[in-house]
Amino acid sequence: MNPPETSGAGAPPRLRLRERWAILGGLIGITTLAWLYLYRLTLAMPGMAMDGGGMGQAAELGMRALPRPWTFPDAALMFVMWWVMMIGMMLPSAAPMILTFATINRRKRARGQPYVPTALFSSGYLIAWGGFSLAATAAQWGLEQLALLSQTMMTTLSPLLGGLLFVAAGLYQLTPLKYACLEHCRSPFDFILNRWRDGGGGALAMGIDHGLYCIGCCWVVMALLFVGGVMNLLWVAALAAFVLMEKLVPAGQWVARSSGALMIAFGLTLIATGR
Repeated sequence: MNPPETSGAGAPPRLRLRERWAILGGLIGITTLAWLYLYRLTLAMPGMAMDGGGMGQAAELGMRALPRPWTFPDAALMFVMWWVMMIGMMLPSAAPMILTFATINRRKRARGQPYVPTALFSSGYLIAWGGFSLAATAAQWGLEQLALLSQTMMTTLSPLLGGLLFVAAGLYQLTPLKYACLEHCRSPFDFILNRWRDGGGGALAMGIDHGLYCIGCCWVVMALLFVGGVMNLLWVAALAAFVLMEKLVPAGQWVARSSGALMIAFGLTLIATGR
């Protein structure tokens, strides 16, 4: 299929700017809500870990202390937590691609061609990140069943496992697959030109496709949440900032390479010292 045209008169500048700010404001709003949910969740966790005094607050957030084994509601609530976390961490780095899609769409509409809401394209990301959240929930359940993960801050109890996760993340940072995914995330215009699909179904498929590339960039790095603590908001924010820097700063590929070496070194240190 031919790529969309990127030239033409389009809408008046003031209207274009208003639409762009509306989309950007929506992305900022969704990201802010996700982080507020995570913040309130971290406030609920200490009470849940003690004598159940935090249960009322946790219930208000849609979460409760996890028994062993998990029930289906427990798993569903953990899935929601991971999904919201992925939205908060990944949506800022997906913003350039979403804005690029909206720009192309606006130009198509100005030429009288079929228009697809940007929200439909963005929904593809939510589906892709939901798939990753399902896998992360399963991994958390498995680690808890093996007594390798605390039930409060959701941090690994094994220095060996923590070290291995850092080494794995560092090695992945140096692989061709990592850079192939990173290239797609760093070049939204190239992705649009080469993978454009018409219609609502095409827009949704494009969103899923690019969302998978986003996951491909950092899925092993996300496993480090189990080392620093899934409920450690500072650690979550640090990883989110790292992902954003990799994808958006001019030296993003250098950041990926150098961070890989540092992760390997730190992981080997954890394994050697056992702490």
